[in-house]
Amino acid sequence: MQDFSATSSVDAVDPSDDVTVAVIVVAAGSGTRLGQPLPKAFVDVGGRTVLARALDSIFQLPEQVQVIVVAPVELLDEARIMGADAAGVAHASVTVVPGGATRQASVAAGLAVLAPSVETVLVHDSARALTPHTQFAAVIDAVRTTAAGVIPGLAVSDTIKRVADGIAVETVDRSQLTAVQTPQGFPRVELVAAYAAAEIEYTDDAALFSAAGLTVSVIAGDPLAFKITTPWDLRRAGSLVAPGAQPEASTHRRGASLGLRTGIGIDVHGYDPNEPLWLGGLYWPNEVGLAGHSDGDVVMHAICDALLSAAGLGDIGGRFGTADPRFENAHGEVFLRETLALVRGDGLDIENIAVQVIGNTPRLSPRRIEIEQHLTSAVGAPVSVSATTSDGLGFTGRGEGISAIATALLRA
Repeated sequence: MQDFSATSSVDAVDPSDDVTVAVIVVAAGSGTRLGQPLPKAFVDVGGRTVLARALDSIFQLPEQVQVIVVAPVELLDEARIMGADAAGVAHASVTVVPGGATRQASVAAGLAVLAPSVETVLVHDSARALTPHTQFAAVIDAVRTTAAGVIPGLAVSDTIKRVADGIAVETVDRSQLTAVQTPQGFPRVELVAAYAAAEIEYTDDAALFSAAGLTVSVIAGDPLAFKITTPWDLRRAGSLVAPGAQPEASTHRRGASLGLRTGIGIDVHGYDPNEPLWLGGLYWPNEVGLAGHSDGDVVMHAICDALLSAAGLGDIGGRFGTADPRFENAHGEVFLRETLALVRGDGLDIENIAVQVIGNTPRLSPRRIEIEQHLTSAVGAPVSVSATTSDGLGFTGRGEGISAIATALLRA
């Protein structure tokens, strides 16, 4: 059984911040295979330690999280300095605790100091120091959507053999295998309960979670989330962070270049006379509204889909699904703010957005300039809006609803 009582050696968490996500960064291992005099997390990689680089990615997330660093007891002061350096003005978000004799005991030490408001917990190995922040965001989103455990993984490309006494006796079907990475994410209540019930050591948190009879799903991992274990891995990581180095392909940014990226978004909503009309982030009095889980603002929704498409970050349904009660009856600007944080958090700048509205009513021309000014201010980049009808054809032509098509141009 694990002990989840807090210790007096931890740093205080800012009580004013009602964070809902915590990331436990495990940095207490010795890393003997690396052949360095210091524990792995405190070894230099291109001018910054392994731990510092792991923390850098976390602090690129668009939402604030509680960061818990679990470090060797003799290096707690060094870990606090690294945490404060990585966090900057957000240093109150970092808690440092001493690790245990095993990895499982170290994670339990991190669980013991979770802020009361935390609902989702990610556990991350600091040795995966170059893991992109997009992988953290994807795991957080998946845990919130599924209410289950989530692990990132890569498809196994090598042929795998089962061996007995040095003899290859069977070829394993690699289509059923995945190479597991971190961060691994879980609902807080279930993870804490699973840790409290664990009586043996497991190889990772997902195995412990599964052993408690709980579900763990797999999402796409990222090649950059490799684990620094050997001197070769350390050299590889150093070459990737060297000035002028071209990063390896990232699953979350595959196909990306240093130039322009385009995306398209389409949204459709039927009329609902019982709802107010919100279009382009503006209220339209005396007009028939649109049906939807939120406010039905087809312009805002199409813009969000176009931005997510161009950034390679999925779509509005996957990011802000109807199963999430936070977005019930939410205005389009709520989705837009979240989308802008995701896109800019991925290092992308918005060049411009164009929207075409298709429908019989309302007449857009009297307020077109107002909509463009409002959206341009909200996005921080030029937004143009135009409108047309479908000459009596289709559901828009029959006056059953409105559709919108948006295109977005981003620069990496």
